[in-house]
Amino acid sequence: MPLDEIQTELGADRRALSEKVAELNARYRHHSATDVFRGALQDGGEIALVSSFGAESVVLLHMAAVVDQDTPVVFVDTQMLFPETLVYQAEVAERLGLRNVQVIRADAEDIKRDDPMGALRLRDTDACCTLRKTIPLQRALRGFDGWITGRKRFQSGTRATLDFFEVEDGTGRIKVNPLAHWHPEDVQAYMVENRLPRHPLVAKGYPSIGCAPCTSPVKQGEDPRAGRWRDQNKEECGIHFVDGKMVRIGEKT
Repeated sequence: MPLDEIQTELGADRRALSEKVAELNARYRHHSATDVFRGALQDGGEIALVSSFGAESVVLLHMAAVVDQDTPVVFVDTQMLFPETLVYQAEVAERLGLRNVQVIRADAEDIKRDDPMGALRLRDTDACCTLRKTIPLQRALRGFDGWITGRKRFQSGTRATLDFFEVEDGTGRIKVNPLAHWHPEDVQAYMVENRLPRHPLVAKGYPSIGCAPCTSPVKQGEDPRAGRWRDQNKEECGIHFVDGKMVRIGEKT
């Protein structure tokens, strides 16, 4: 097929996807997070829930259990997670009856080649995140039409305009953000009302939990994500992009 025809076809696909996302946002604009979750599974095609099993992840995991316990749940084990996270992941999946949890890791040959000593994070955190999280996730999402995230508008300036549904830049997939409009008190209320188990590190001062080497406790009054890559010009691991670029603190979007 000539290049101009390929470009025309790709452009048509992008337009169709954008129109679908706009229609979904209009349809679910005034609906609850659970309705958005259910709608994504019903109307979004093949959809997976990507979960870190972190501080607030249990909310969407509970919604998955309520809507469909066979919802694909993708959990990226970077092999640098806190032991508490791994235990919590297994316990929550069993308690909620989630039947399709897929634990994924970086390819062993990639680790052997690019980070054999586990020290890549010390010289290039972006490369470490790409190796251990972004690439494995992108591989796992092949074959899916979209994925559900736990992102919320209040979390950072780069997320301030999140919609329920959006086009993921460069992949042809839909990203679904059922909790986009939730506030911190909404998250806590849902967890209390549904008697959901808390990640054990939350009580130790970790309101946002990632890999152990790159996550530190947060002091009273600090931003909840201040403990992620502390003192570095970085606030996203790389699985979320804006205009094809990893978002950094202070950048305008």
